[in-house]
Amino acid sequence: VQLQASGGGLVQSGGSLRLSCAASGRTFMNYGMGWFRQAPGKEREFVAAISWSGFSTYFADSVKGRFTISRDNAKNTGYLQMNSLKPEDTAVYYCAVAGRGATRSSKDYDYWGQGTLVTVSS
Repeated sequence: VQLQASGGGLVQSGGSLRLSCAASGRTFMNYGMGWFRQAPGKEREFVAAISWSGFSTYFADSVKGRFTISRDNAKNTGYLQMNSLKPEDTAVYYCAVAGRGATRSSKDYDYWGQGTLVTVSS
C-alpha cells in the first residue's frame, strides 16, 4: 500500500485542519488505519486509529474530544479532523495502515505515508 498524507499547514491556536491520507496499491478497506505524530526532539506518538469498517475508533488522551478520525473506503482515503488546535499539536503527522487492524502501537503498522507538517502558532 502506498499512502499519501496531505492537508498540513500553519494555523493559529484554536483553529482547525483536516488531514487526508490517500491509499493506493492494495485494498484499503482490508486495513486498520492510524495517525501518529512526531514533534521536534520527541518520539513518534499515537494520535488516533480507526478500524477497517470505521465502527471502532481510538484516540490519545491528549486529542480526545478535539480530533476525529474517519475513512471513506470507496475513495481509499482516511481523514483526521483536528479542531481546537494547540501549539503542542505542532508536529509532523503520519498516516499508516495495519493488516491486524486498528491499534495504538506504531510497531503494528505495515505501511506508512511520508508525513505532513502541522504548525500551530500561539
